[in-house]
Amino acid sequence: MDDTKNICPPKCLLAIEADTRKIEFKMASEPLVGSLLRTLAASKAKGRFLELGTGTGLSTAWLLDGMCSDSTLVTMDNDQTLLDVAYRHLGSDTRLRIVCEDGDEFVKSLFSSGEKFDFIFADTWAGKYRFIQETLDLLNRHGLYVIDDMLPQPNWPEDHPPKVESLLALLEKRKDFLITKMAWSCGVVICTKI
Repeated sequence: MDDTKNICPPKCLLAIEADTRKIEFKMASEPLVGSLLRTLAASKAKGRFLELGTGTGLSTAWLLDGMCSDSTLVTMDNDQTLLDVAYRHLGSDTRLRIVCEDGDEFVKSLFSSGEKFDFIFADTWAGKYRFIQETLDLLNRHGLYVIDDMLPQPNWPEDHPPKVESLLALLEKRKDFLITKMAWSCGVVICTKI
């Protein structure tokens, strides 16, 4: 089995990748993770989706490709240059709301307003290494929390591996989540709130 064969990327993905290279953004999501996100997204009919860390919209495109027409996605990043790429290619999708804001402040505002989601993909510090409890509290019962980059990456600073270990240990101790750790692609963790 070749997991890179026939993954059928979203139609806009090549254009987003080209613009991502033009602005020299080096932290883009991997296609295998995108394919997994799309598959998981398809399981949440009429779902409310949250993406923390839009980047240029690569993962956003995969999520939208799996979502039904009645689902909605809020995606956030603090870098307008990156968001301009996402908006250029995905902004016409009425299911999508793109937000430019500090991640910590955004998670705090969602938490304090009582927002709830069926699916959270956390791909930035806020919601992954900071404000993790608040982010997990944003999930509805049976909601999915997905994180990637859990295997060593070349761009990790020296002090990053202990942060990953602490996050994994915290998730493993939770009694209100079922957790699957996948040493695949860049390292993915999928958690379901029970």
